[in-house]
Amino acid sequence: MTNQNVYTAALMEHNAHPDYKYEMDDATHVHQGVNPSCGDDITLSLRLEDGVIDEAAFQGSGCAVSQASADIMADLITDKTPAEALALGELFLAMIRGEVTSEEELAPLGEAAQLQGISRMPARVKCAELGWRTAMTMLADER
Repeated sequence: MTNQNVYTAALMEHNAHPDYKYEMDDATHVHQGVNPSCGDDITLSLRLEDGVIDEAAFQGSGCAVSQASADIMADLITDKTPAEALALGELFLAMIRGEVTSEEELAPLGEAAQLQGISRMPARVKCAELGWRTAMTMLADER
């Protein structure tokens, strides 16, 4: 799946109508992520229950890429264990750096694999990574 268009339907839909962009009242983990190169800024909230990410939400501002990527990521890691979410994060980062490109290897990313085209736009890579890196920082201690 080599998507030539960075602004895919999935990216545009998640940016325009994010499902996970809201304030979570009962988060067990909260972490702010900032991309100093462009000003993207998110606060990611997770609620872990019984060793599983029961809910994920974010707030903040930034470009379409950072906002859509954070929304897609929140959807993907919900109902996953921290270890599963970290593995998905590593796979996403490898994809966005252009290191993993096969459709088969990227299948676990689901809709997030549609952001693969961003790997050809170095200025947008950090935008796409922001939510994922923020989640991975929070979850590193939960392994």
